[in-house]
Formats: sequence, structure tokens, C-alpha cells
Amino acid sequence: MPLPASAVSRTRIHTRRLVLEGWRRDDGLWDIEGQLTDVKDHDYHLASGIRPEGEPVHDMRVRVTIDRDMNILEAAACSDAVPYPGGCDTIGPAYDQLVGLNLFRGFRRAVGELFDTVQGCSHITELLYSLPTAAIQTFASEMKDNEGATPDAMPWQLDQCHALETTSETVRRYYPRWFRSKKTGT
Repeated sequence: MPLPASAVSRTRIHTRRLVLEGWRRDDGLWDIEGQLTDVKDHDYHLASGIRPEGEPVHDMRVRVTIDRDMNILEAAACSDAVPYPGGCDTIGPAYDQLVGLNLFRGFRRAVGELFDTVQGCSHITELLYSLPTAAIQTFASEMKDNEGATPDAMPWQLDQCHALETTSETVRRYYPRWFRSKKTGT
């Protein structure tokens, strides 16, 4: 269902786009890439000069290479369009600190600690927070819902989101073995 139409006339002035892509590599690893762009629908006045309408104010990219266990083996970040050239576009190498982190275990907390305020770029850091779910969707493309699960192991995706909470109607319908009643907890 789409959003309801605005009840008030309005004019768009800004667009932010996040694009995330998952890649299977020929060496058995995966790359998760993200891009954040900000574009104004008008000429934008900055201390560094005017950014013409439609030209990105921000165009940042990140890539992490991960293994099957979601460990980050390589990381890269760059800024192709920034509001303050010579400043914003110099922070990319700091994101090498992502190597060794795990996208599932404490990733968002670690990102916040490593790249808070002046230790990172707020836009690149924001983009990083989307990498874990993009990795999940990348791996989901590679396997069936229950692939790799033992007969006694609950499928990994259950209890990871609202719709797949094990007391939900969705689980009762699609994963009846793992459904548990809200009343009895069974």
C-alpha cells in the first residue's frame, strides 16, 4: 500500500538515495557495496561554492568483502562528491578499521564507536548501518529459507523481524513447526 497523498501542496527540494548491492565473487567470498547520494532540486549555496541543481552534494561509496560467517576481510570507502573538497573526501582510509568486524555480532555498536563525530563521515557511517541487512538479503539469494538447518534447528530468519516473530500469524502459516502460542509460550 503506498503512502497516502499529501493533503497540502508541496515542492520537493532534496533527494537522498541509498543503493546497496550484494555480489558473489569467484573466490568464494562476497562483496557488499553501498552508495549514498544527496541531490538538491535547486542551486545549493555552500561555503565552498554553489552546487548546481541536480549535481550531487554527497556521493559516497563503501565496499566490504565478507566470508560466509559475515566477517569483514576487506573494506574500502570513497567520496566522489562532497560539500567541502579537500576535507570530506580524505576520511576514506579510516574505514579500513572495519576489517575484522562481523556484520552480525556488534557491528552497529562498533561502527558508532569507531566513527562517531569527527572520527568518520556521518554519511558514510550512516550507509554502513544498512550493510548487515543487505548481506542477509545477498545470502538469502543463495539459499532456500531453511537450507542448512538441521531438523531440530529453528530457521535462522525466525525471531529476527516483526513478521517472523514466532508467535505471529506469518510463522503459524509458513513455519507451523516453530509457531508458539502467545498464551502458553509453546
